[in-house]
Amino acid sequence: MQKLIVGGLAAVSVCCAAAAQAALPAPPPPLAPQDQATVQRVIAYLESITTAEGYFTQTDPRGGQAGGVFFLQRPGKARLDYDPPSGLTVASDGRALTAVDRRLKTIQRVPLGFTPFAMFLARNIRLDKDVAVSTVTRTAQGLSLTARRGRKASQGQITLNFSDSPLALKGWTITEPQGGTTTVVLNHFAPAAGHPTAFFQPTLPHEAAPQSDSQ
Repeated sequence: MQKLIVGGLAAVSVCCAAAAQAALPAPPPPLAPQDQATVQRVIAYLESITTAEGYFTQTDPRGGQAGGVFFLQRPGKARLDYDPPSGLTVASDGRALTAVDRRLKTIQRVPLGFTPFAMFLARNIRLDKDVAVSTVTRTAQGLSLTARRGRKASQGQITLNFSDSPLALKGWTITEPQGGTTTVVLNHFAPAAGHPTAFFQPTLPHEAAPQSDSQ
């Protein structure tokens, strides 16, 4: 998979495959009450999002940059269409992450549940059970929340970045188990019209869309 994909929705699939045998880290210490309150506020905000879209800018571990349009349709669905000449689309239909490179004529799929991004797309976001929140950080620009699924180092971790007053998603950073990071910054992210399920199941021209009863 091309390095460009790392840090998009498919980045965490690379993390999972590359470090499946990584040792389990110690669980993070309990959050302070103020941080717990912030986590609950973030959950309420994320669960309130239905359909939205905006432009994204991505910086990969080597400093390379790419951009495109990000679509979000919770629960389960998201899509990144990279600007030409990339030819790359990465999407989740709620079950799998699909990465389609139309220039190279390649397509790859991994189960959504293998990725830390799954917790962001879940209908009911549970940051008190299978997800370990390690850090809540506040800055002059807003706040960020870093989490991973339980103690699974092989899945890397995700940091969600928000503005404050009002709370709004501004992007995310994927950290690979090996330490590489890829950051996605959202611009003009706002409510938008919805799309049919097939929109989140990109294919190559010769391939039929996967069957799904997800709406």
